[in-house]
Amino acid sequence: MDIEIGSNLYRNSNGTIEVEGVPQIEVARHPSTGSLLVTCALFDSNGRLLAKMVDSTMMFNDRRAHELTKTNNSLTLKDTESGKILLHFEMKASDVVSLSRGEFYTMKGRLLHVSPTEWKLEKQQTSGLTQDTDGGAVSIG
Repeated sequence: MDIEIGSNLYRNSNGTIEVEGVPQIEVARHPSTGSLLVTCALFDSNGRLLAKMVDSTMMFNDRRAHELTKTNNSLTLKDTESGKILLHFEMKASDVVSLSRGEFYTMKGRLLHVSPTEWKLEKQQTSGLTQDTDGGAVSIG
């Protein structure tokens, strides 16, 4: 599976996105329906778990602070209070998933920002990169 994060393309991944060396997001297609499936954990700035999603279904949502909207080919997770988009995934082709917008904390409490042009983690940023992951995880940070 190819994963786009901002303007960066990671080819031949196993669907796992590691942030700062920790698997934080996993994307897949449902074997029979082809629907987009996203599994992830969201944290606050202190590294405390706020929400957990498994196969595009909210399993834990502390104080109902997050709103999930999904279709077969896209998924958007927002902060209920501010309306800020935390994650926006969409299928661009049968084997290409795009994370085009997002703003969330890593397990280590650092803010990761994804825009259509780049991903940025504190002082690290990457745009326009194409990388072959050779069947492994996408690594950010």
